[in-house]
Formats: sequence, structure tokens, C-alpha cells
Amino acid sequence: MSGRKDFLSQQAPENYVAGLGRGATGFTTRSDLGPAREGPSEDQIKEALAKRAAQLGAPTPSAYGAVEKKEEEDDDERFQDPENEVGLFATGAYDRDDDEADRIYQDIDERMDRRRKARREAREKQEREEYEAKNPKIQQQFADLKRSLGSVSDEQWQNIPEVGDLTGKNRRAKQNLRQRFYAVPDSVIAGARNSTEFDTSVNDGAQTNGSSADNVDGTMTNFADIGAARDKVLQVNLDKAAMGSADANSGSASTIDPKGYLTSLSKTELRSQGYDIGDVKRVESLLQSVIKTNSRHPPGYIALARLHELAGKPVKARDVMAQCCSLNPHSEDAWLENIRLNEGHNAKVIAAASVKENPQSTRLWTRATELETDPQSKKRVLRRALDLLPKSVVLWKQLVQLSQDEGEARLLLAKACSEITASIELHLALARIVETVDEARKVLNTCRRANPKNAEVWIAASRLEEQVGSKNTANIMKRAVQSLANENAMLTREEWIEQAEKCEEEGAILTGQNIIRETLSYGLDEDDDRKKLFMEDAQASISRGRYETARAIYAYILRLWPTSKSAWEASANLEKVHGKKEDLWNVLSKAVEAVPQADDLWIQYANEKYLSGDVDGARIVLGKAFNQSPSENIYLEAINLEARNGQIDQARDLLAQARQEAGTDRVWIKSVHFARTHDNNETALDLVTQALQLYPSQWKLWAQKGQIYSAQHLIPQAREAYATGTRACPKAVPLWILLSQLEETQAGSVVKARSVLDRARAANPKNERLWLESVRLERRAGNLSAAKNLMARALQPTECQKSGPLWAERIWHLEPRTQRKPLSLEAVKVVESDPTLFTTVARVFWAERKLEKAATWFEKAVLVDADWGDTWAWYWKFLLMHGTEEKRGDVLEKLRLAEPRHGEVWAGCRKEVGREGWGVERVLEEVVRVLE
Repeated sequence: MSGRKDFLSQQAPENYVAGLGRGATGFTTRSDLGPAREGPSEDQIKEALAKRAAQLGAPTPSAYGAVEKKEEEDDDERFQDPENEVGLFATGAYDRDDDEADRIYQDIDERMDRRRKARREAREKQEREEYEAKNPKIQQQFADLKRSLGSVSDEQWQNIPEVGDLTGKNRRAKQNLRQRFYAVPDSVIAGARNSTEFDTSVNDGAQTNGSSADNVDGTMTNFADIGAARDKVLQVNLDKAAMGSADANSGSASTIDPKGYLTSLSKTELRSQGYDIGDVKRVESLLQSVIKTNSRHPPGYIALARLHELAGKPVKARDVMAQCCSLNPHSEDAWLENIRLNEGHNAKVIAAASVKENPQSTRLWTRATELETDPQSKKRVLRRALDLLPKSVVLWKQLVQLSQDEGEARLLLAKACSEITASIELHLALARIVETVDEARKVLNTCRRANPKNAEVWIAASRLEEQVGSKNTANIMKRAVQSLANENAMLTREEWIEQAEKCEEEGAILTGQNIIRETLSYGLDEDDDRKKLFMEDAQASISRGRYETARAIYAYILRLWPTSKSAWEASANLEKVHGKKEDLWNVLSKAVEAVPQADDLWIQYANEKYLSGDVDGARIVLGKAFNQSPSENIYLEAINLEARNGQIDQARDLLAQARQEAGTDRVWIKSVHFARTHDNNETALDLVTQALQLYPSQWKLWAQKGQIYSAQHLIPQAREAYATGTRACPKAVPLWILLSQLEETQAGSVVKARSVLDRARAANPKNERLWLESVRLERRAGNLSAAKNLMARALQPTECQKSGPLWAERIWHLEPRTQRKPLSLEAVKVVESDPTLFTTVARVFWAERKLEKAATWFEKAVLVDADWGDTWAWYWKFLLMHGTEEKRGDVLEKLRLAEPRHGEVWAGCRKEVGREGWGVERVLEEVVRVLE
């Protein structure tokens, strides 16, 4: 056995620290009786590490195993404080030059920072966008799911389960709680059983316990409820007594203080009116301060008096105003307020005192007159006032109005005019009631000399001459314009038009016409667009219902521009809408004489004759038109006239003559249509073949050819006609649609129809009709998802985002009912105005039984485009169900005036073969029947 001790029994090496290798420098165990010994110091640790490193031949490590670095002589410049200089400049003084240098360097740094700001912000924005793209927010991640919630139906919403904690542990715990039972005392059960029980049996022992008197009728008496009811009645009576009211049914005498009772009533009244008593008192204190500070300030007294009146204190209000009048005897407002607060005799006394203090006040004299009850007393007060105020027009007018006799009124007005020579109103009133015309002229001349700058006197003189039937009215207005111009008192054009409309309103038509003729061009130069301005004036007068003024303006325009077609059409339209039939014929007769080359005027003239039943007169008009301008429009109108009157042979001869003399494409199209209607398809086919040789690029001829074959169920020939037409006229959208419908309905090939529409959209990009037909094709085929996809593509900003028909199709056919209203709002914001969209919005409100809103949107749709017949048809269908007879008549009259010609359903019904000559009312009935 060796004499060496084992490892654990050996002495520890010098400077050995237990646990140093794992980072421990000292610790305490349970066996220690005292605190642990203090660990070695940092120097001891370094010395031990250095000794061990020397034995191993390694560099000296630090206390934590890292090799000691050579201590740098200088610190890194990044960690130096620029305000705490050390070294070379540690002892230097900071003077003005140093401050200036620092400011210069700072300015340079700021300038460089501004130069880099734009690039830095752009770089930061790009980095932020990249970060947001890589790390989207939760809201952005679920945006598509939130949008898809719009397609959830009401039933699906109702079937969504309630949110709850469905974990197994909590669910079992809650189930255990629900299944836990508790024992209920028998007294609770018995009490619940007997709470509403009627005992119908007689208790044998009742006579012994003395309770028979209480339950003789078999019921149980609840003394607790009786006591509670008694307490409630007592509390109510106490509350009434506290509020100052007595019980009227008790018959007992009241001992309530009357003053306190009135105070409580006023407080109750203030509360009922919504005023706070505390606020009233604060305002009262403020107003008291105002009148104490300035006792000569009547508005303060008036405000305080009205506050007292509001608070139910009329006596205080009168006292305040009496004090105000004594301190401010020359204040009209103070006296008027004091009179208002008083009644009867007191008010008259105060009024007498007020006019005594203020004899020149017209308002006080007028108020004093109003206090009198009989006319004689009123006249007496007014005469006294006029003695003091002879120049008051108001007092003279009141006195004249009180006069019952015309002679007395004439004398009073004559006296007033002599006192007040500058009053135009009094002179005009006198001129209206004098006995002879010469006296009226004399009065007006006197007024005109006294008021040379007033146009109203001249207008009154002209109206006087018009009333007596004189022809001097035009000269009077001419002299009026010259006189007012010399006096620099000429009115503006707008003011003269307003005077003319006023004359029309009062029945002076001739005076209004003379005003327009003499003043409409005043202040305008030859270079101004006078014609446009005059037309706008006429339209403004029409909108205000002043049709005679508008006629005068149109007459003035036609006097300056007699060959203006637009002016003649506007004048004829005015007579057609607001005039008589004879006036319209007169205007059109003058129009065709002034503008014989205007086919539209000839056609309108002939139509008006025909509509009035004068067929021969219409033929005469068209005969004159042939002599002046034998154009295709005149030919076609003559053909329509003969066809509508059943003169088929004569119409056929006119068509043949028109093809020879004015063989335009319109004439050929009319010939083919006439042949389809009145002859046979072979004749029509022969004519359309001849026409296509002359006009191969007219798409309507190709459409007619295809329709003829389609009517004969010759599908290949019709397909060939439409296909050839699309090649010759690739921009003709109706041809593409006809070919697609042929493939879909008659050939029964949806695939070919879809292919046709795809080629059509390629040839005609951004065309709403083609997109709409494509969507409808998929919808009719039952492929709703494809229809929605096409609609989404069509409503892109690069395609037809502002198309009203597309939005209408989406709202009504592609979206659920719950989404129609919000989608309608979005569509109106995008499209702004479209008759089809507005009609669809009206139908949405109609479906929801919001009839007033539906009628409003129908009216908007009609105003947007009165030529769109489908809107009229839907509106008429709505009125047939929910409108009044008066409203239907009004809409029908507007429809006759509008005479719509276009519309998706309207045009098809109107132009269908065999419906030539149908009026708007008959077309309306057919379209309403066709609508879904």
C-alpha cells in the first residue's frame, strides 16, 4: 500500500476555488453553520489564471477565459463626447469664433440632410412597402374573406353557432354545474303553492280561533299588501301637499300660501318649457347689472322685461318698461315694448304718452292707430299724426285704406300727392282711381317730371295707353329708354326682362312685348354672342312660366336673324307645348317661308297638319316642300303619310320614284321595309339584293337580308348574310348581336354564339352592348359563374366601368336581393347619370315597397333622357299599380310631347313589321305587356 493519499484526501492546490470552472466564486451549503466564505478577489483570480497559463505555455487569459487585449492608448472616437474635449484642446477657451464655426458646420449638416431627404424618404417608403408586403396585417390577410361575406344569405347567418368555450375540460365542468341539485325547504314549496290559492272549504276550528270574520267569503286576506298600498297612497298625498296642490275630491279646506302656489306654478311652467330656473336667475342678475351700469340703455330693459314675461312675471315686466320709458322718453323701441306688455285702456294711455314725447315717430303713431277699434277713431288718430307728419307716405296710405268712399280716397290721394311730390306709389294709386284718362295722364306726367330717373312711371304710362286701346305704347317705351339713358338711370337687361314678366303677370301683354323689343339688346355689342344669350333668356322665361315674354324674345330674335332654323324650331316648340294649334301652324308657315331648305320644318308642319286630322293639308304642305327641296326626307315623309292613310299603291309609286330621283341608302332601306310589310319576302329580298350592290357597306341592308331569311327559317342563308355583313361592316355591333342570337335561338348552339361575341368584342373593344349580350348569353344558358366573370371583366376601368346597362344587369340579375341597394349606390356614384341605371334603382325601391322613392327615381330617369322609351314603359307600369288617375294623365301628356324613339325594348316593338303608324300610346301598351 502506497503512502500517497487519495485524491479527495489531498490538500487543495494553492488559490484553489471550488466551482471556479463552472463560474462559482463562493456559495453556502446546508452544512455551513455560518455564511459562506468570501470568494477570491479579482487580483487573486488573475494571478491563478496566469500561473496556470504559464504551466501550459498559453497566453494569459482574462478572468472569464478571454485572452487579454492590449489596452488601447486612445478610446474610439465614436464614444467620445464632443462637448467634453480632452487632450489638445482640453484647456482651450470657447470664444465667438468657435461658436460661429459650430453654427456654420451645423448649417452645412442641415443642408446636406435636406439634400438627402428626398432619397432617404423614398428609400424608407420602399423599405416600408416591402416590409408590409412581406408582413401583411391581419386585416389585409382577411380582406378577401370579409368581401365574400356579402354572398352569405340570411339563413346562413342565422345558422352560425354562438361563440363559446367548447374545450373539453370547461364543457364538462359546466355540465357538472348544471347537473348539481340542491334541496329546497318545504316552506318555500308550500308558500309557492298557496300564494294564489282560493280556499273554498270551511275550517271547523275557525270559530274557536276568532278568525271567522276574516275569511267568511272563502278568500285569504294579505295584510302586508294592504299596508304597502296604504303607504303608497299616503306618500302620493304627501307629495301633492309638498307641491302645493290640494285634493279636489276630499272636500277639505286648503291652507296653502297663494304666493307660494303661484311661484310653484311658474316654476312648473318653466320646467315644462325646457328652461332651467337657475339659468333664468343668472340671466336676470346679469341684466340687472347691465341696466344699473347704464340706465340709458333701452335694449337692456327690454331684455329684462321679456325675461320676466318668460318667467311668468308680467307685473315685474311692466314695471321694468315703465322705468325704462321714464328714463328714456325718446326711445321708440322702449315705448313699443311697453305698449305691447299692456292691454286695453292702459295701452292707449301709454301710446298717448309716447306720441307726446315723440311726435315725429311714424311707428308710434301707427301703433296708436292699431290700438283703436272703430274706423272713425283710427281716422282721428291718423289725421292728428298727419298734422305733425305731412310727408309720411305710410300714414297717408293707412288713411286712404280706411276710406270707404272712392271720392274721399281720391281727395286724400290728391292731397297726399301735393304734399309728397316724389312718391311714385301715391301717384300711381291716384292715376288708377281718377275718373278720366286725361286726368290719369296728367297725374303720371306730373310724377314723371318729379321723378325723371324712375322707369316705373314710364311703364305705368304705357300700361295706361294699352288699357285704353291706344297704339302709342311702343312710342312711350322708346321715349322711356331715351330719357332714362340721358339721365344715366337705365336698368339692366335682366331688370327689364323682370319688368316685362311682371307686366305679363298683371295682364299687360303689349307693354311687356314693347319692353322686350326696346331693351333686349341694350348694353350688348355686335361681337357678343347675342343670339345664344337671347335664346337662354327665352328658355329662362319659359321655365318661370312667362310664355308671352318668351314669345316676345323669340320674335325679337327672328327679327334680327330671320333665317335661323334653331330659332324657328324653338318658337314652334313653344307653341306646340304651351300655345294653340293655330299659333303653331302660323309659326311653322312663316318658318318654311323664311327657311325653305329646312326639311325638318316642312316635315314638322306636315306632321302637325296630319295629327290634327287635316290629311289634305299635310299633302299640300309636302307638295310645296317637293317644289322647294325634293330631298329624301320629303320623299320618306310623303311615303309615311300615304302608308298611314292606307294608300299603299301611291306609297309604292312614291318609293319607286324616290329610288330613281333620290336613291340614297335610306330610300332603299325604306323600300325593303315597305316590301316586307305590304308585299312579300321575295320582293323584299330582290330589293335588298339590288341595294347591296349599290351600298355594300350599309349594315342595315345586311341586317334586313338576314332577317328575311330568318323569318323563312333558312338558317344557313341567314348565317351567311350576317357573316358577310360582319366582314363588310366589322364595326356594326347590331349585326354581331343578330348573328349571335341566330346561333343561340334558331341554331341552338351556345358555343357558336359565344364564339361570335368573342370575335365581335375583339373587333369592337370597349363596347357595352357586346359585353351586355355576352353576359346575357351565359345567364340564359344557366352558366351564372361565367356571367359574373364576364361582368367583372366588363366593369374594369379599362373597359366599360361607367356603363349604366351593365350595372343595371348586374344589380338585377347577378346579385342577391340583399346586395341590390348598396350596389345601386355604388353604381350611381360611378355612372352618375343613365336612364337604364336610374330605372333599375327605381325598380329596386319598388320591390321593397318604397313607392315614393321609386317614383322619384323614375322621374329622374325620365329627365335624364326623355327619348329612352323603356323608362317610360316601366314608369307607366308602376303608375298602373300605384299611381293616381291625375298622375297617369300628366305622365301620358309628357310622353306624347317627348315621342321617344329609342330603347332596348321600345325600338324593337315600334319597328316591328306591321306596326307602322302606331302612336306612342299603342307602343307603350305593347312594351308594358312585353316587359317582365
